[in-house]
Amino acid sequence: MSYSKLIIPEEMIPFFRTNHAGETGAVYIYRGILRLAKDKKLIDFAMHHLETESEHLRIIENILPYDKRSKLIGLWKIAGYLTGLIPAILGKRFVYATIFFVESFVEKHYEDQLKFLGSGNKNLLLKKLINELKEDEVSHKDEALSVVKRFNLFHKIWGKIVELGSNLAVKTSKII
Repeated sequence: MSYSKLIIPEEMIPFFRTNHAGETGAVYIYRGILRLAKDKKLIDFAMHHLETESEHLRIIENILPYDKRSKLIGLWKIAGYLTGLIPAILGKRFVYATIFFVESFVEKHYEDQLKFLGSGNKNLLLKKLINELKEDEVSHKDEALSVVKRFNLFHKIWGKIVELGSNLAVKTSKII
């Protein structure tokens, strides 16, 4: 579906600024993973999800005016790249854990946007877009979990770090 004619309501601009920052970060997470990945299954996983996240970014860039985007986009690229590169150094289970924890956070973030918009007939196309983005992220989360099955203490600690970083990024990109 084409969203090129979608106009983002003013009250949703901060959310879409964070969505743009987040999808930019996601693209760079996968680039960081691919920088070091050697395992064919992991490379295929990362390439497939990089394609999806790149499409998400393209959609958001088509509807979010340039002057409404985060002024810290360079920081989100670096943070994303490191969020992919560090677990790639630590091993593929850390990569899958990273994706699980990032996408769990993003799922909640998109769900918050849908709740903010409410259940009425207003902004239906916007709700459809957010729901499609969310469903893709849930699919990524589920796929990562299906590979690893469960996480050890170190994965969970890393997951908390990822969650804290994601929270800080959202709070910051909403305003800058």
